[in-house]
Amino acid sequence: MRVIFKTSYDQDIRLLKHGGYVFWYGLLLLALLLAPLLLDAFYIGELSMIFIYAIAGLGLMLLVGYTGLVSLGHAAFLAIGAYAHAYLVGHGWPFLLALPAAGLISAAAGLLIALPASRMTGIYLAIATLAFAIIVEQLVINLKSITGGFQGMAVDHPVLFGVSLTEPWQFYFVCLAVLILVLLGCANLLRAPTGRALMAIRDSEISAQSMGIPLARYKAIAFGLSAGITGLAGGLFAHKLSYLAPDAFNIILSIQLLLMVVVGGLGSLHGAIYGALFIGFLPQALAILRDYLPPGVANTPGLEAGIFGLILMLFIIFEPQGLYGRWRKVKLYFDIFPLYRKATFKRQKVFLKTERLQ
Repeated sequence: MRVIFKTSYDQDIRLLKHGGYVFWYGLLLLALLLAPLLLDAFYIGELSMIFIYAIAGLGLMLLVGYTGLVSLGHAAFLAIGAYAHAYLVGHGWPFLLALPAAGLISAAAGLLIALPASRMTGIYLAIATLAFAIIVEQLVINLKSITGGFQGMAVDHPVLFGVSLTEPWQFYFVCLAVLILVLLGCANLLRAPTGRALMAIRDSEISAQSMGIPLARYKAIAFGLSAGITGLAGGLFAHKLSYLAPDAFNIILSIQLLLMVVVGGLGSLHGAIYGALFIGFLPQALAILRDYLPPGVANTPGLEAGIFGLILMLFIIFEPQGLYGRWRKVKLYFDIFPLYRKATFKRQKVFLKTERLQ
């Protein structure tokens, strides 16, 4: 069992708590760097898609997991980032400028929806974000001069420093670099006063407001940051798809993103990564499962959406802390064995007295 002896307050906000973190994260980074040498192009492409999902999951995690605001329309921000990036690249913008610009455009859209949505919570906010996703989908269809409408828009390979990244391993490293930068940015944000204010709003809006935290301002910040990060993922998503069409950003994609953060573990950056791994490999598992199901069941319309909803419901009921929560339980079991007790992680109904006023 590892016991960390703390001698300063700075140790509470360190990114890497002890030498074990340095070793294992360094080993993971080394494995990811060597992956293109050991895996074929198909698996490298799948890992690139997982990285893109992870970036979008980190954006949604800031909103849902750390601010407590539910969104069913994050596919809209992914679409805004994808189409904005494709449009800018098509008009001669370099990749290193078009990608952050797409993120800023998505962040502006997030701030726009945050203005009316800052007074909503729960199911009302979810409905509002879902309506926004439908509006964006109709805009994509009707703005043919920008998006191409139903005909879609072709996206060329990214060009970085004059080199066209046509090989899967080249795009893989671009996605990995963006993921690491976003992950470090989110980790540092959560250590800052802004991140602590977001978590205070998540835990209790009344208590946060009583401490002087302006709710509307920080909710708008959360929406803007979340939409901006998702827009970055959208820019990479456009290159991964190579051809954008409105049906690529439907309600199922929004459900997948929400499923990602819930299954991975709400309120944890690790949870966004675990959720991306789960979502990335789930379609492949479902494709294999269809071969063993009766034809009447395998060809049922909406089968994937139904399975996504079923998995989401089962995790909420039986494993609300997600995959990362399960990993923490397993890790603690081996850390304190044989002193582990089943009641260590027993869920209890705990709420602040201030919440009774609602």
